[in-house]
Amino acid sequence: MEHSKINTLDDFFLSLNGRREKKIYFYRINGCNAQVRKFIRDYYNAARQNGVVLEGGIANPTNQNLAYYQEQMGSSFQLSPGFLESSLKKWLPRMNDHQRQAVSASIYHTLDDMRKGGKPESVLKNVYIKFMCWLYYKFERIVSLLGNDSLPKMLYEGDVTNHELLLISVLAHAGCDVVLLQYHGDANYLKYDKDSKLSENLVLPDMKPFPEDYSLKTVRQEMQEELSRKRLYGTLPDVKNCTNAWLNPDDNIFEQIRKNPALRGSGNGLFYNIFCRAVGVEEMQTYANLLYQTYDALHQAGRTVIVQDMALPDPAPQEAAAVRRENADKIDQVILGFLPNFKYPTSLTLERLMVKSFVDLMLEESRREGMNLSRLNNHAVYLVCWLKKYQNILFKNWNTPEVSCFLYLGGCRNEKEAFFFRFLARLPVDILILLPDPANQKCFLEDELLYTVHYDSSLKLDKFPTDLSEIQLGTTAYHAERELDTLLYQDSGIYRNQQYSKASAVTLRTTLEEISLYWREEVSVRPNFSVRNDTVTIPVIFAKVSGIKDGDVTAYQNWAKELMSESPFCIQRVPYIQNNMLNPFRNITTDFLLNGQLRRDKIKQHQNYRYGFLRSEMQEHILDKLQLLLDQRIIQGTYENQGTEYLIVSVILNLNIELVREIQKFDFTKKNPKLIYVMTGENMPSLEDAIIMAFLNLVGFDIVFLVPTGYQCVERFYQRSMLEEHQAGEYLYNIKMPNLQKYAGKPVKSSPFGNLFKKRR
Repeated sequence: MEHSKINTLDDFFLSLNGRREKKIYFYRINGCNAQVRKFIRDYYNAARQNGVVLEGGIANPTNQNLAYYQEQMGSSFQLSPGFLESSLKKWLPRMNDHQRQAVSASIYHTLDDMRKGGKPESVLKNVYIKFMCWLYYKFERIVSLLGNDSLPKMLYEGDVTNHELLLISVLAHAGCDVVLLQYHGDANYLKYDKDSKLSENLVLPDMKPFPEDYSLKTVRQEMQEELSRKRLYGTLPDVKNCTNAWLNPDDNIFEQIRKNPALRGSGNGLFYNIFCRAVGVEEMQTYANLLYQTYDALHQAGRTVIVQDMALPDPAPQEAAAVRRENADKIDQVILGFLPNFKYPTSLTLERLMVKSFVDLMLEESRREGMNLSRLNNHAVYLVCWLKKYQNILFKNWNTPEVSCFLYLGGCRNEKEAFFFRFLARLPVDILILLPDPANQKCFLEDELLYTVHYDSSLKLDKFPTDLSEIQLGTTAYHAERELDTLLYQDSGIYRNQQYSKASAVTLRTTLEEISLYWREEVSVRPNFSVRNDTVTIPVIFAKVSGIKDGDVTAYQNWAKELMSESPFCIQRVPYIQNNMLNPFRNITTDFLLNGQLRRDKIKQHQNYRYGFLRSEMQEHILDKLQLLLDQRIIQGTYENQGTEYLIVSVILNLNIELVREIQKFDFTKKNPKLIYVMTGENMPSLEDAIIMAFLNLVGFDIVFLVPTGYQCVERFYQRSMLEEHQAGEYLYNIKMPNLQKYAGKPVKSSPFGNLFKKRR
């Protein structure tokens, strides 16, 4: 039989009588695209069922193979059709007459061409014996299928040799389709068939060289994975999502989400939902009212609506423990372990939709760079917990084409939330993610289905209004002022009053002379001041001045008065806090700590809590720094000596009201609070004093210890060096200091000695 050209790759699968010419197809493939990949898989299956697959070439006959041939057939050889046909009848007795005639004629034609090309009989005999062994051990299945209307298939992978090509050509001429997969191109093949007389080279648009890792082995693995995936999906749902495709881009998204799902489209087996993110706001004055009107319209239409304006709550330990799953090291096994969690007895359609959505996303995420099974397993646990929390609301008594609504203010705060909403978007749920203040809100959600609309303005909105009484509407002037705030105070070095609510203090290392200089300046002009991610870095002074320059007590006193002119809090009675002083928190703070973490709700709800009148952000600042004081174990004995950490908590929750007021009025970008601690005698600061000073340093206070004696003060209670000590001069004892508090906020005339403690600009 002769070979001919195909019109399409599907021609390979036509029966002999279905082909426009009754000819075989013999093609070699040197590259691939999506079409070729699919063909190879289909042809591979066809060759396995009705032919032979040769991976890595055809091994030469072994000595045992040759010995068996000699034993059965002897050593005679004649180049004649009759000899070849009779030999095949004895060697391969299961072949019928037609098959024998076709193969013997094809072998004769091939060997005769070799003879005409000058090959001696010894070579022809060797080739003949090799052919016979190969036919017996490799191709008996092929030859027994020859002559049928459904032609047998041969798939060869590798760089073909001359003798291999000759035998493959023999079988092709006898009535067999052949495909050669040549991963290294055509050069090797053309050494034996330079004019391409035996086969055709496949040329299609967009073909590229085979990938380095491509092989029939990987093809089998892909098919096995697909088979496993089908088992994961089980029975597919009889409905599917039409997400966003029905939207009119010229219409407002808030109007389109109100549209009755039954009127969105009429396709069979489809439900029509929205998966949208609205970034920014169109009209600041009316945005809050727009949200309420959208919610109210959906509610009045009988739609199920969930509104969430805080992060989705982390599952409780008992909720996570109830999620069925299995420890596995393969993604298919991980998915199978989770599938029992998606049983939904009231609706088999919904159950199948959930399973398909979950399997789709798990497989997609497993291929994402940087994703591992442990992390993916964690995402799936959160997803199942949140689904159990919301599914009875979203899908109660569900029937197609009903679509519920999930309105989420603030954006997906993390990858787990994004994973959950991507899952929901493939179910009959409208999802609207709202980011009215994109500069201060980050959304982790990315999905090919997601439709994002952008508006030019932004608005800070912390709560989704579900009641008219919750709406606060701003005038045009009000919003214009907020926009001006953004222009003036964003990355300009100019700061609005109380613009930031978070701050971290770093101790500024200075010379003694620089203390006076930086003491009176705003923190924003100090070295190392910065604002990043809405957190202010405050350079603060935390210094100890030991001794007196030249023993000049008067100049020393005047310098202290100058420091007081900045209205600091002054401590001159040492110790400031005595051990026997009343503290209402001393015996109850064990309830305020759990595993090293402050139980903030318990603290704030306690009847003795003293800071409830402060701004909420300042309360959080105080508790943040208390937690930091504990975490850094600054105070010796923290989490080592029993009770030290509880003492720290009780001391900080019982600060002097004057200190609390200093903290309350602290603006993190302006002048920071000051404290002077004077220690002129042998009385030592208490542990409580050391706790307060370390805490105030973390809060952002400038603190200077005046210690003319040079004695140790609070540093003896610290695990590490925190104070910057300056040796000013001679140590003096029991000097008298005036009542410095009365000089707070009052200008003092500089003395000549005072100039030694500051740097003129």
